Amino acid sequence: MDFSVKPVLTGERTVLRPFTEDDADGIRTILEDPEVIRFTFEPSTDLTPERLRAWYGSRSAQTDRLDLAVTDRVTGELVGEVVLHEWDPDARSCTFRTLIGPRGRGRGFGTEATRLIVGYGFEELGLHRVQLEAYRHNHRALRVYEKVGFVTEGVRRETQVRDGEWVDEVLMAILDHEWPGVSSTAG
Repeated sequence: MDFSVKPVLTGERTVLRPFTEDDADGIRTILEDPEVIRFTFEPSTDLTPERLRAWYGSRSAQTDRLDLAVTDRVTGELVGEVVLHEWDPDARSCTFRTLIGPRGRGRGFGTEATRLIVGYGFEELGLHRVQLEAYRHNHRALRVYEKVGFVTEGVRRETQVRDGEWVDEVLMAILDHEWPGVSSTAG
């Protein structure tokens, strides 16, 4: 598995590209969005500009994961990120995560970006399985994942308190032979 190659993946609406330090301010704005916080995480550390620059500036040097910026193909504006991480070489699997900020929502960017990186994982990296976890109340994300072909495998009940309520986590995955264009004899 070669995660050292950081591709540029181009769709009709989005371009996925490697991160640079210069993306820190755009990502900070996205990470501060109340909906992103509600459906992803509450930052446990102060996301200072210096920390964000160091983190996003180092993404292209990572050989065990693939982090790509999601940008608007027309304007070049950074609207989110997609990540394949937690690489398991024996199972040829990765965990997928994404976040799309407010300026990218409702425009098909999340669906296209998910298709682009998952397709790259199966078609170029030779993955067998891509899995994810999402909060059950994140209906928009769950619809995107189902549209792309992810299948619900289970639910972890009441895993965290979000907005004063216990929330469930939905576990989903897609396999290489379920992805269009990948031979079922691979592997």
